[in-house]
Amino acid sequence: MIDRNVEPTDLFIIGGGINGCGIARDAAGRGLSVTLAEMNDLASATSSASTKLFHGGLRYLEYFEFRLVREALVEREVLLRAMPHISWPMRFVLPYHKDMRFESDTPTSRLLSYAMPWMKGRRPTWLIRLGLFLYDHLGGRRILPGTSTLDLHGRPEGAPLEDRFAKAYEYSDCWVEDSRLVVLNARDAEARGATILPRTKVVSAAREGGLWRIETQNSESNQTHVHHAKMLVNAGGPWVGDIIQTKVRLNSKEGVRLVRGSHIVTRRLYDHDKCYFFQGTDGRIIFAIPYETDFTLIGTTDAEHDDPSNKPVCTPQEQGYLLNFANQYFKQNLSDADVVWTYSGVRPLYDDGASSATAATRDYTLKVDADGGAPVLNIFGGKITTYRRLAESALEKIAEHLPNVKGPWTAGVPLPGGDFAVDGFDALVADVQNRFPFLDRFWARRLVRAYGTEAVGMLGSAREAADLGQDFGATLTETEVRWLMENEYAHTAEDVVWRRNKLGLRLSTEQIQALDIWMAKHLRTLSKAAE
Repeated sequence: MIDRNVEPTDLFIIGGGINGCGIARDAAGRGLSVTLAEMNDLASATSSASTKLFHGGLRYLEYFEFRLVREALVEREVLLRAMPHISWPMRFVLPYHKDMRFESDTPTSRLLSYAMPWMKGRRPTWLIRLGLFLYDHLGGRRILPGTSTLDLHGRPEGAPLEDRFAKAYEYSDCWVEDSRLVVLNARDAEARGATILPRTKVVSAAREGGLWRIETQNSESNQTHVHHAKMLVNAGGPWVGDIIQTKVRLNSKEGVRLVRGSHIVTRRLYDHDKCYFFQGTDGRIIFAIPYETDFTLIGTTDAEHDDPSNKPVCTPQEQGYLLNFANQYFKQNLSDADVVWTYSGVRPLYDDGASSATAATRDYTLKVDADGGAPVLNIFGGKITTYRRLAESALEKIAEHLPNVKGPWTAGVPLPGGDFAVDGFDALVADVQNRFPFLDRFWARRLVRAYGTEAVGMLGSAREAADLGQDFGATLTETEVRWLMENEYAHTAEDVVWRRNKLGLRLSTEQIQALDIWMAKHLRTLSKAAE
């Protein structure tokens, strides 16, 4: 039964990935009451397992996805201004050789095979240059520099590559700390009035008396709670289809296609700070990206994934594929022994009937079902680059069912810690080091990259490293961990060293275990204090 004395929330959002948290932030800023439930830690699935790029998707031009590419290109600079601590411009080097080929089922490949059969699927240099020209101009760049041509001989960009690569194109895209992006959206949503419930699983959702009745269960305490909402948002990512079928129980024709993308991380393979865009003879592409100062990130694959409940892992076959792909370019011959870490995520793409995982659209699809009374909005697909625009589109759908929804507001509004100039990172690092002289350059840069202007408040009145409490290793201290637990929903060592940061690459198994024990003890203290 519905308690009419309790005001229902306007929106109940299922899913604490980037789409769910982005919608929660936008909706809360428009004056809606919002509750968000995530069954695990925030960004624990797809949104912490991306290739970490704000990019337009150069290869999507081959599929004629011009709307998606243009929207993503425009968003790069909007997002750079809002989060200059966790995102920054990068230059991408695309080496050229005559054996570059299309994937055979792209519209561009089919068109050229018909018009120029003698090309036999190869990418001619004029076509690559045309694609980069479109990439430069579709989004109306103001911050990012355009494409240039490089002679690789005698240059740092050519040094790690095989000698057969003499020419390359260089263009702009951007990096983003994906899991931090999710947490910062959740924090800002909460600051604007939203209720954020990590580690809270939706057990059931049903229409009742013109509202949604949602039952949740906390995974740590096992306590259950009943919520009521005027509208439901299914942003379950890989579980969006499962939520439709088993939780909301809709008779929906919409489907999701699960595509696994795997990545490998090696020790740093080259000295400069640019990325590589590698094209294979099979028509696919991978990136090699400077990562966490001392490492190189290589990815990604596209493989079908049947069941979201099966944790995605980088299979030996996928690892071998990425190593072999990179070995077609780098002088250094990479093997399994060079891989220090792997990760994998599942992209919940809209099932558009494409013939392969690679060809499936990366665009988002929003579907509202209001046939049974209270409406539900189901979110399919999307790219991390366009999450803010997806949220705006979702609010347009929501406004058709909820009265007095205010207009868009998020463009250019900084996320927590991002209130400094887009080119002000180095100055902020210098200021932090001046205030806290005991920080070395790596430590100061890491903190500013993670927390931006909030780093100063987190460090407080510390005059020496000892003032920050227990040292867990790799510049991670008790002060920072307490701050993450009290402000960023972290409960376990995994939350900290693999999502709030990537210090798991630098900490030993024993150090991570010690951190987990300390956090469990501190969490009990926090829980007692809250009672």
